[in-house]
Amino acid sequence: MILTRKWNSTHLVLQLFLVVFAIIQFYPLLWLVLTSFKSNIEITGSNVMGLPSTWKFENYRYVFVGSKLGRNFVNSLFYTGITVIASGLLAAMVSYAVTRMRWKLSKIVLVLFMSGLMIPVHATLLPLFLILKQTHLLNTPWALIIPYTVNAIPTSMFIMVGFFSGLPRELEEASVVDGCNIYQVFFRIMLPLIKPALVSVSIFTFLAAWNELMFASTFINNTNLMTITVAINSLRGLHMTEYGPIAAGMVIATIPTILLYIFLSEQVQKSIVAGAIKG
Repeated sequence: MILTRKWNSTHLVLQLFLVVFAIIQFYPLLWLVLTSFKSNIEITGSNVMGLPSTWKFENYRYVFVGSKLGRNFVNSLFYTGITVIASGLLAAMVSYAVTRMRWKLSKIVLVLFMSGLMIPVHATLLPLFLILKQTHLLNTPWALIIPYTVNAIPTSMFIMVGFFSGLPRELEEASVVDGCNIYQVFFRIMLPLIKPALVSVSIFTFLAAWNELMFASTFINNTNLMTITVAINSLRGLHMTEYGPIAAGMVIATIPTILLYIFLSEQVQKSIVAGAIKG
């Protein structure tokens, strides 16, 4: 009976701690949503934390009508979607080649790709700018898609190599005996087996590309090609800034991330458990 009471009290304390922690984590998002419906006077005045006295839906109307944020939102979805697909597929192919195939330079190639994890992204800004300028790719979608994809491959390979290494070779041998060629073995047998890794890699790549600002503001000057992060940053005025529309833009930019977590959180948990078991 005493042990049961102690366990119940401990369980209650833990539940209270988790509730408080959840509120702390959720409140910044709630504050951002409330701020998106306020005027500058309320945001910078006495009503910083409370509900709006007057709900200003004009902030969202300005974001969609008065600016090109809707177009920039679609641009970000396009750049990020292409990056996720291209980097995931390329990283899976290279990871499979260096872990499952036997050839002389496989270890060297793996080290070269993994060395990309040690190169700071900021150090590549000037070389990339010069290369893109010389190849006439500045102010084109490729100016962001190519760097985003290349930067995502090392991290993706870091995760996928571990998953490929843990798969039994009997699967490939049985597939070859059944008449599969190398492409059928990869796409039909091996790729579905690393689905948890692909989901995790896709989420990390999506978040990195979606929230990226440095490359997007440097390589793209055309307002019709800008990403949503650059568009939100450009809402700042020279002499005065309307914080309500900026908050509304940030709410819109946050929606894909929230939806991604809602629909794929279970897959991420499975990949973590699978990685722990393999480890």
